[in-house]
Amino acid sequence: MNTYDFQGRTAIVTGGGQGIGFTVAKRILESGGRVSVWDVDQDLLDALAANMGGDASNIQALNVDISDAAAVQNATEAVLNTFGKIDVLINNAAIVGPNAPTWEYPEGAFEDVVRVGLIGTYYVSRAVVPHMISANYGRIVNLSSVAGKEGNPGAPAYSSTKAAVLALTKSMGKELAAHDISVNAVTPAVAKTKMALSQEPEFLKMIVSKIPRGRMLELSEAASMICFLASEENSFTTGAVFDLSGGRATY
Repeated sequence: MNTYDFQGRTAIVTGGGQGIGFTVAKRILESGGRVSVWDVDQDLLDALAANMGGDASNIQALNVDISDAAAVQNATEAVLNTFGKIDVLINNAAIVGPNAPTWEYPEGAFEDVVRVGLIGTYYVSRAVVPHMISANYGRIVNLSSVAGKEGNPGAPAYSSTKAAVLALTKSMGKELAAHDISVNAVTPAVAKTKMALSQEPEFLKMIVSKIPRGRMLELSEAASMICFLASEENSFTTGAVFDLSGGRATY
């Protein structure tokens, strides 16, 4: 396994209590970094230090609803008070929502998916980026999805949200290009996460069948790409989209 140098770096990982977020946070910690994990599941946060290992003083667990702008601002200040700076932001938190065609999709559920996955990503970025600009350094990785490229039938809210995250990534990449701040996105196919596995079996079977690799994405595979993009080595590429779809989308 390749390692990236996160010595002296502080990262925020939203939705880091489980799944891809947890795996990324753990790898940054193992690579010498300090991690503030944000999640809305207090049980996951309570178990975080024991499950992650390493020096507990390098781990911060915060219960944060990223769809609440005030909560995001307070959490950002808490990270700065504990670690003094923010070098890396992994915008991972999202919800999938129910499976239904667009014309039958519940209005409230559509709004919830967008509020967390898109507006929440905006809130967190808006709070963190000024501190990166002041330091003239930052690495931001936004978690989109292959659904944001192709659209999944029966998942209009999630697909729309993840497409918007790609556009947000491109806007931010151009806005911050004059600084040593990169903003990139990854587009995973369905991964072995609790959120993905909670979907209806027929829907899950359908989206796995679209992957030429013939299997789900491993969390460690996602973490490898994300951690490179979050590292100092990624010093040139910004505003780009990196494929994690197992061959489903090749653009």
